Amino acid sequence: MLYPRIIPCLLLHNNGLVKTKKFKNPKYIGDPINAVKIFNEKEVDELIVLDIDATPMNREPDYKLIQNLASQCRMPLCYGGGVKTMAQAKKILSLGVEKIAVSSAVSNNLNLISEISKEIGSQSLAIILDVKKKFFKGYQVKFKNNENEYNLLEIIKKIESLGAGEIIINSIDNDGMMKGYDLNLACEVKNKLNIPMTILGGAGSLKDISKVIEKFKIIGCGVGSLFIFKGKYKAVLINYPNKENKKKIINNLL
Repeated sequence: MLYPRIIPCLLLHNNGLVKTKKFKNPKYIGDPINAVKIFNEKEVDELIVLDIDATPMNREPDYKLIQNLASQCRMPLCYGGGVKTMAQAKKILSLGVEKIAVSSAVSNNLNLISEISKEIGSQSLAIILDVKKKFFKGYQVKFKNNENEYNLLEIIKKIESLGAGEIIINSIDNDGMMKGYDLNLACEVKNKLNIPMTILGGAGSLKDISKVIEKFKIIGCGVGSLFIFKGKYKAVLINYPNKENKKKIINNLL
């Protein structure tokens, strides 16, 4: 049976963990291996790790770092960043990662989705779409290292038809703002999809997560700042709801 997933999302930059606001001004928050060990203790549903350097620097994924992360990780691990070929995807899976997240590479070659999906299985392939709302144009998808923008609703059905197992919608406008998810964005995408979806960007409280689950039931809630910072001064303190609070979140009892 499928259940809602509450998923911490970690960003890698210069081999360390960072947090951004609207994809800008990365702030160092600590060591990735240490964060994974803490999330192990918290018994999280799944972990997303995204290398935000690989694509802009046009380099391959850091396989050594990925292997170190996977060897420490006791929860399902989704890795994204710099994946451009089926061979890279297979190599990353061989290191112990359960799911590959691909983004910019599909803007130049949508058929890469079907190639990877057929080789490793759709359940192991997620597509990340960085989304920004534009006046008069609605929601647009922006890929790194690509100046073009794409209509969100047009591209998600194409991605699904090519064999993606999941779509991760990452809100550029809400990234790091901690003012709640863009429920309109989530609704537009969820109503068009028949595959699992994760929404990322904006969670500022456990109630924000609960609202998404109440509205969409089976969905992934990606969370960054909320599980990294604590208090009004945003001290770095990795956290995650315990079993009792998680039950309250899912059952909308907060």
